[in-house]
Amino acid sequence: KFLDETKPSGSPENPMFVCLCLSGMNAAVRATVRVGLYTGAKVYFVHEGYQGLVDGGDNIKLATWESVSMMLQLGGTVIGSARCMDFRAREGRMKAALNLVKLGITNLCVIGGDGSLTGANQFRTEWSTLLVDLVKAGKAKTSSHLNIVGMVGSIDNDFCGTDMTIGTDSALHRIIEVVDAITTTAQSHQRTFILEVMGRHCGYLALVTALACGADWVFIPEMPPDEGWEGHLCRRLADQRARGCRLNVIIVAEGAMGRDGKPIGSEDIKKLVEKNLGFDTRTTVLGHVQRGGTPSAFDRILGSRMGVEAVMALLEATPETPACVVSLSGNQAVRLPLMECVQVTKDVTTAMAENRWEDAIKLRGKSFENNWNTYKMLAHINPPDTKSNINVAIVNVGAPCAGMNAAVRSAVRIGIIQGHNMLAVHDGFEGLAHGNIVPITWTGVSGWTGKGGSELGTKRYYIISLFQLSLLSPLLLSPHQAFMGGLELVTAREKYEELCIPMVVIPATVSNNVPGSDFSIGADTALNTITSTCDRIKQSAAGTKRRVFIIETMGGYCGYLATMAGLAAGADAAYIYEDKFGIRDLEMNVEHLVQKMKTDVKRGLILRNEKCNANYTTDFIFALYSEEGKGVFDCRKNILGHMQQGGTPTPFDRNFGTKMGSKAVLWLTEKLKEMYRHGRIFANTPDSACVLGMRKRALTFQPLAELNEQTDFEHRIPKTSWWLKLRPIMKILAKYNISLDTSEHAHMEHVIKKRVSMPAPLIKKHKEEVEEEEE
Repeated sequence: KFLDETKPSGSPENPMFVCLCLSGMNAAVRATVRVGLYTGAKVYFVHEGYQGLVDGGDNIKLATWESVSMMLQLGGTVIGSARCMDFRAREGRMKAALNLVKLGITNLCVIGGDGSLTGANQFRTEWSTLLVDLVKAGKAKTSSHLNIVGMVGSIDNDFCGTDMTIGTDSALHRIIEVVDAITTTAQSHQRTFILEVMGRHCGYLALVTALACGADWVFIPEMPPDEGWEGHLCRRLADQRARGCRLNVIIVAEGAMGRDGKPIGSEDIKKLVEKNLGFDTRTTVLGHVQRGGTPSAFDRILGSRMGVEAVMALLEATPETPACVVSLSGNQAVRLPLMECVQVTKDVTTAMAENRWEDAIKLRGKSFENNWNTYKMLAHINPPDTKSNINVAIVNVGAPCAGMNAAVRSAVRIGIIQGHNMLAVHDGFEGLAHGNIVPITWTGVSGWTGKGGSELGTKRYYIISLFQLSLLSPLLLSPHQAFMGGLELVTAREKYEELCIPMVVIPATVSNNVPGSDFSIGADTALNTITSTCDRIKQSAAGTKRRVFIIETMGGYCGYLATMAGLAAGADAAYIYEDKFGIRDLEMNVEHLVQKMKTDVKRGLILRNEKCNANYTTDFIFALYSEEGKGVFDCRKNILGHMQQGGTPTPFDRNFGTKMGSKAVLWLTEKLKEMYRHGRIFANTPDSACVLGMRKRALTFQPLAELNEQTDFEHRIPKTSWWLKLRPIMKILAKYNISLDTSEHAHMEHVIKKRVSMPAPLIKKHKEEVEEEEE
């Protein structure tokens, strides 16, 4: 039914191909191929990018379901990519058009940067004239139209119109791995390290790296340092060393320059530091190591979602539809006019060439601007002398997770900059109840961004009845237990006047189950841990053949980790509490694996959320699969346990935690000013106790009381979750005949119909919606 409604009446099958190299590209290729095959289309690989398109022959090959197996964990692109001078000339594009006409290909999916996408748009614009010439030459019989959709692959994240490009998150993972390794040796020897990262025209990698590692200075192309920066830099490094800091880190984008337009290289900075300060200084230029390696979970999911959306865009395209690019806006995949996005990207270059630095920062997007402003706030040389005489206490509640320390560090330093007395509460609510509260200083949180767990200590339980507060202290809390504890604190305001103070809860939990926020600090680190473990397990299964692994993930009743890890690792099924399943579903999954073992892909991966079902336990599912798979496949099980909570935080969690901590304290400061009356603070309004969460693409404060109706308190999960709509994609990519699954088919069909019938949003309208959300 879906195919009948989406394919034009009487038309042939809709062939399409994927062309053009970065971590995460393979996920996009895999998704495009499999969803294309799922819709009944022929799908072709074009090897070696546009060069393969021009040369034709064996460079254009029919793709199969099995040909994209085991691609998710591979960096680069398995179909190859190459720079092509021939395609820049009309003669080369004529050859490419002829190769497409021979195979009846009328849909083109391009994964690349703005140059590759611009070339694709030019190819489409010329298509009709190219075919006219081919018909005249007798090389083609009839004319046809060409549909184009693009996906942006660039580690620089330099394409305007999307929050994130494929490959950027993986590049940040490589950079942070190097920074963490360098940090240990630099601290041991009291050294200054200068790290040069990629970014010829865009400073995104450098800026986010500086935030994620707490760098002393960052050089980016969009905002050259002010005149006299040399003295300012040396004073900052000397001040940090005088405070007892054994490590100085400077991050440089390869395209960094001064106000005079002259390049600022890592060697130039090294000579400056050695000459003026005499510090032992080392430089590291990462180069192409940033492009390689295993793609992160984020890039795999991003590539998969973009691949699905690209196929949907091609299926509904008409000759009048402008070429579009699939973009990420918050947690939504959207389509935007390709050339309008390219033009905005070029506007950034123009602004930089005209020395309009502030405009360049703004044109990069709100996320880039927020990153820059947060870094500037945290980069103070000395805390201000003025004091506000206000105490701000920070407490970590619930299970520890990676990224908590980054949030605490930024909260402490922003609080000190605001003039507050910052206090650390050790061991959660229990420590607060027993007065385990100590002052925390600027240097006391040095180096915390890269540390996992909770340096303050945390407890899973809390005893509200023991509260005997002697301090007027706004509270900064972190995860679902903190959310429920915050509600109890708000309720207790009627009895304890000391609790009439501003409070803010920052979601920090691997489960990502805090209402009011699409993401929680720590969830990305846990997701990457699960995904890398699944990669190793799949590799083991691939070597053994005919083996199915049952993996149990954390998350309580929340199925976020199981679902997203299933997408990132290419699981055959993911059992979660929110998506009810029964014995017939289990039977269908077993039969699916039995059939799969008859193909070239003789392995299986099943994920199970720890509390998805009280009776269908991991042991039960393992026993069922083992029994039903006798003679066809054998089973193994793994319970990942607390390894999901540990490890060093990912770049996303470090950056997310840093921005959340900063924004929370700035909000507290404003509330304190509003509610300061006659020498005391009194806050009892609903909006004085909030959850700081990410909604779509903006950080928003929502009153704790208003989130009551959105919360399932029995199971400690939100009543609705945005990521549930991604589950049908996982089933399609696992080659399920979804029509057999009556419990999910209606939902899947509804989702796909809605997306196919939805017109591509215009970039102007999209900008207006974004601005409205951010306001």
